[in-house]
Amino acid sequence: MRPDPVQPLGAAGWRRYLSGMCGRVRLSSDVSEIKLVFSVPPHRPTPNFPPTWNGAPTDQLPVVRFDAKASERSLDLLRWGLVPYWAKDLKVGFANINAKAEGIESKPAFRDAFQRRRCLVPVDNFYEWKKTATGKQPYAIALADRGLMALAGL
Repeated sequence: MRPDPVQPLGAAGWRRYLSGMCGRVRLSSDVSEIKLVFSVPPHRPTPNFPPTWNGAPTDQLPVVRFDAKASERSLDLLRWGLVPYWAKDLKVGFANINAKAEGIESKPAFRDAFQRRRCLVPVDNFYEWKKTATGKQPYAIALADRGLMALAGL
């Protein structure tokens, strides 16, 4: 029998592995489970998307947003990467795949999106890499119960 590849890290372990930021995700949960966990009403349209074990920047991923007109949550597909409204080139989105919470409300690339266009990105886990002598070792970061979790999105 193989040992469980997901091991608890504890606070010290998290700091050791999370020196960078999320660059890949896995989402293989069923869309009905996503809608249930994130309280998206069943009558809302359901986007069609395949499961992914290696979701990457520029991929389309489902997000949970609040539809102010209907006063309820919705599940929509959006492209991973933020292109500020003032950008002249879509390639800016490649540089803006992650944002640190510190100062996000004041940085020009994220300020408006932070104030007006927040969302939740459902994932089963995300990946971080640890540098080793032979390259990089990926680690899947997931909830202990392997349930769905959300990343903050803009």
